[in-house]
Amino acid sequence: MPGLEPPTAPGPHGPEGSERPAALRPQLEVFLARHEEELVAFRRDLHMHPELGYNEHRTTARIAERLRLAGLEPRILPKGTGLFCDIGPGDGPTIALRADIDALPLQDEKEDVPYRSTVPGVAHACGHDAHTTMVLGAGLFLAQQAEAGLLPGRVRLLFQPAEETPGGALDVMAAGGIAGVDRAFALHCDPRIEVGELGLRAGPITAACDKVYVKVTGPGGHTARPHLTADLVYALAKIVTELPAALSRRVDPRSSLSLVWGRVSAGSVANAIPDDGVAEGTVRCLDDEAWHRAPEMMKALLQSVAAAYDVEASLEYVRGVPPTVNEAASVQMFRDAAAQVLEPEGVVPTPQSLGGEDFGWYLESIPGALARLGVRTPGSPGEYDLHRGDFDVDERCIPVGVRVLAATALTALWDGARPADPETVEGATLA
Repeated sequence: MPGLEPPTAPGPHGPEGSERPAALRPQLEVFLARHEEELVAFRRDLHMHPELGYNEHRTTARIAERLRLAGLEPRILPKGTGLFCDIGPGDGPTIALRADIDALPLQDEKEDVPYRSTVPGVAHACGHDAHTTMVLGAGLFLAQQAEAGLLPGRVRLLFQPAEETPGGALDVMAAGGIAGVDRAFALHCDPRIEVGELGLRAGPITAACDKVYVKVTGPGGHTARPHLTADLVYALAKIVTELPAALSRRVDPRSSLSLVWGRVSAGSVANAIPDDGVAEGTVRCLDDEAWHRAPEMMKALLQSVAAAYDVEASLEYVRGVPPTVNEAASVQMFRDAAAQVLEPEGVVPTPQSLGGEDFGWYLESIPGALARLGVRTPGSPGEYDLHRGDFDVDERCIPVGVRVLAATALTALWDGARPADPETVEGATLA
């Protein structure tokens, strides 16, 4: 590998008895000294040209172009956006690094940066441009490692479309993107954590997120004679208040199963009971088993409440994404990798989130972990949440993400059979 020494050190052995390379951090520093400026420019280019889910044609072309320049062979997904790319020999384990490439339908409200979005009403307000750049950078470094014979297996880069839609993860899987993959890893920007820090948690880290639509019908009439009607508004109110309470009593409270309404509508005048009404909301859950049971439980409870008030109720339950449940052994690999490339206090605990993340689809099929990467300027008094028009990252997070992802991929390739730490049981927080 030009400019990089391939030192080795005695110690744990990898596939077929090969020895683990030493001095990973210095090699990464040499690589980043050459490529950090390019990677920051790449991120800014994506930020200036954001594309919504399934429309990421320019983004896909830019990623593929850079990978081909490195001598790699990216494969575009059948719908024309998103891609995956293999690095390294086919023998040994296969580790996937995933990035999401789509933007959000939000106006970019930043005024003091040269890379502000040039597309009206579309912005990278969730950090996907940074995720993409970090996986790309890690891939370029790992490609150099493979060329030098230092990669004990294969790394698959997944550049996934339509995470916000969602659905892109399912397209990757349908195209064979995780076929043969032993573990998958991903980073997500977190503006609550400072640059240089990595947030880890074993067990559920993000929630399932489904949408529900309830329609209630019954004979309407005058409000002076509710006994001659089904008093639909009263019945709808009972459904809206009783369903969340009843649903929460049907599952283990540790599953955090939560039904929250966002829209309730019925009637148009004060003195007439309508003959139909609707309620729409979301169901969020941190437990995979409870998530799978939720539709049937909700349907049964809805019919029970509706019958008590003599109205007809129908339920449209739209699956979103499953909970993202981090495997403890994979979280430990993140932790071990961070110990190689971050400062001693770089790993911090991170709380669970009831937000949805379609990385959970991969983890239903293969083990892996999602980690939170700090993107907040150290000491900054400002709070920049995700999905806001003024969201931005401190670009010093990009080389940090490259270091963490590259080190995690290598750690997983060398330690892929490592058992989970007995103390890191499901749901535990790794500090």
